[in-house]
Amino acid sequence: MGRWPPKSTSTPLLPIARQAGLPQPVTGRTLNGFKTDFHWPDLGLVVETDGLRYHRTPAQQARDRVRDQAHAAAGLTPLRFTHEQVRFDPDYVRATLAAVVCSSLSAALSSATSASS
Repeated sequence: MGRWPPKSTSTPLLPIARQAGLPQPVTGRTLNGFKTDFHWPDLGLVVETDGLRYHRTPAQQARDRVRDQAHAAAGLTPLRFTHEQVRFDPDYVRATLAAVVCSSLSAALSSATSASS
């Protein structure tokens, strides 16, 4: 496991992710040329948590879009939550993570079922 990213929104995400049924993520790993906040390899999920310090300017936001596109092109599901969402709307973050987990598991089960037919 990597270390926690040095952003204030990252640490509060862990209990929310756990409550959504996610296992411990890999953190701080470089993936597709970008350092990630959280990665769940078995689910193909990458989650980034954005505060205004590093994600405020149009140039920074453009880099975030390129990062998300690189992950999507590699077959991963990129999700991005703001500091405000993690801190003030954890129910929304939890529900979104749980829906992605459910969708990923359903897709994997469907794929396994069709492969064995």
